[in-house]
Amino acid sequence: MSEEERPVPALFAEAVGQGPLVEQLRRLLRRPVHAYALIGPEGAGTAALARGMAAALLCPEGGCGACRACEEALGGFHPDLVWVTREGPQLQAAEVREAVRAAQRKPRVAPRQVIVVPDLHLGVGVAPMLLKTVEEPAPGSVLLLLAERLPPALATIQSRCVVLRLRPVPEEELAAWLAEQGVPEDRARAAAQAAGGSPGTARLLAADEGLVTRLARWRSLPGRLAPEGHVLAALARELAGGVEEALGALAAKQAEELAAALARVEGSGERTGPLRKAIEERQHRAQRRWRVEEWRRGLAALAQAYRDQALADPRGRGATRAAAALELLAEAARDLRRNPAEQVWLEALLARLAALG
Repeated sequence: MSEEERPVPALFAEAVGQGPLVEQLRRLLRRPVHAYALIGPEGAGTAALARGMAAALLCPEGGCGACRACEEALGGFHPDLVWVTREGPQLQAAEVREAVRAAQRKPRVAPRQVIVVPDLHLGVGVAPMLLKTVEEPAPGSVLLLLAERLPPALATIQSRCVVLRLRPVPEEELAAWLAEQGVPEDRARAAAQAAGGSPGTARLLAADEGLVTRLARWRSLPGRLAPEGHVLAALARELAGGVEEALGALAAKQAEELAAALARVEGSGERTGPLRKAIEERQHRAQRRWRVEEWRRGLAALAQAYRDQALADPRGRGATRAAAALELLAEAARDLRRNPAEQVWLEALLARLAALG
């Protein structure tokens, strides 16, 4: 199969909205180098891109998309694919050492091996342990370093890699992609708008049948606020209940991922206990992040409702009230970083909004 005919882009079907980058990869992978840094926000598709690259690098045909090597690489269980797992909130020295040791081994069945190190931005203190490996890689080893960003402290490592940056996917493109998968139009549009350019986030939101209703609830708040404490408390409980509902779609997806991972390990005869614990801890952290992001999505929907009021009354009371409300919402979003008591935080915000009249 000639280089031009190799169906490398087919390996990147899950890297939604990254067409220009996939075309760049099609050229780069004809003559692969020893290290790549894939930079993009959470959910943008760095993991999907890494799996596709691994398949192209491990396939005897350079990425046919149909052979056993491609299937195993895309599934994450090829013998010559080492995917380092971050078990704590930060990348640990032991996890980096695992990547370094793996890079010194010879490939088992393929001409080369691929070592993937995710979340490099969470390992500023330990990532420099990779520098010698990146500078002087063992023959046949290719490193894929994944990060949301690369802090200045990791500039030396970045300079030794081919850097690939994923773009945020435009809202219209995300909505069309979701619609192609059978997502109802209103939910596809709402998920794409709330996803911040992230296909991973959009996919999760689109699986949530209550998304449209919850966002509408937030947008309706300006007309439902009242100064009475019992009204504000009831509204806060209603919104908090929506956040709990939002975690349901994520929890369902996580349960599927856990079951699949345990099934693979059980088939190999290894113990499942340590893997279960690591995955469940990682999923718990993901749920906490998703919870905070759900609050942010609600605040964004409410902010849009106030902007609409300002547009409807650009020189009157509506515009003045909207400007003050937007300042309060921006402050509330910043407060989320401090991990506040949610009910107290939300009731205080609603009371301040209600006082605007």
